[in-house]
Amino acid sequence: MKDASQALKGVMLMAIGVVLLTINDAISKHLVLTHPVGQVISLRQAATLLVIIPYVMLATGWGALRVVNWPGQLLRGLLFITGSVCIVWSLELLPLAMVITILFTTPIFVATFSAPVLGERVGIHRWIAVVGGFAGVLIVVQPGMAAFQWALLLPVVAAFINAFRDVLTRLLSRTETSIAILFWSNIVLMAGGALTAPFGWEPVNGTAALWFIVAGICNGAAHFLIIEALRAGEASALAPVRYTALIWAALLGFVVWGEVPGMWLWAGAAVIVGSSLYMIRVERRRG
Repeated sequence: MKDASQALKGVMLMAIGVVLLTINDAISKHLVLTHPVGQVISLRQAATLLVIIPYVMLATGWGALRVVNWPGQLLRGLLFITGSVCIVWSLELLPLAMVITILFTTPIFVATFSAPVLGERVGIHRWIAVVGGFAGVLIVVQPGMAAFQWALLLPVVAAFINAFRDVLTRLLSRTETSIAILFWSNIVLMAGGALTAPFGWEPVNGTAALWFIVAGICNGAAHFLIIEALRAGEASALAPVRYTALIWAALLGFVVWGEVPGMWLWAGAAVIVGSSLYMIRVERRRG
């Protein structure tokens, strides 16, 4: 009974975390319409510290932020910056549900990088999932068709970069705490965005400031809930819950911006999600 309750707790925490991350993306999409990408990233991450710092003070202590691998932390931060720029920029140009769908390919890219970086064995089932995921991306992006636009490449690049970041996170987790990885990547991302200030940040009025704070709190709280979810339940069992983000993205996109996902988006999303779940199921059986 205890295992069942822990599993349910994990599912609930993951579901809430996914909702908060999707809200964070939606608010970022709103803010980037009136503020430069660098400003949105920097101020949003500054607001995320409103969650991280109290957590460190009350739960882990400052010693948990100790860094052993500075080059790895810096590299992860730089990857975080690049991926975030691509995501926020794509949110400005594309429907929310489309960006979220293409970002679902991140786990498939992770499977590709696991062999050369982590030395993990990539069997035939993983490669089947990888090919299926790429097929799903092609269905959504439709290269060579009239509907194709260059902005569709932004979330693809972001998924590629985020996958490498996640693989690097596995390496860092051998020497760094989860909170240290999250904190220092947040600092690098905030500082990187701040470097764009001389190139024309927009004034922040009271309403925009509130949205920045809400986005930062959602972002920080979501990451903590997902970490706690993975601690309570099995990653393979929780992974499907992540894909509920597409439902929330489609709903928010329709309500706020009147975006209606087309047939090709749903078809591509089905292929991408199906490929990922296939890979997860096979890995779970092997485990």
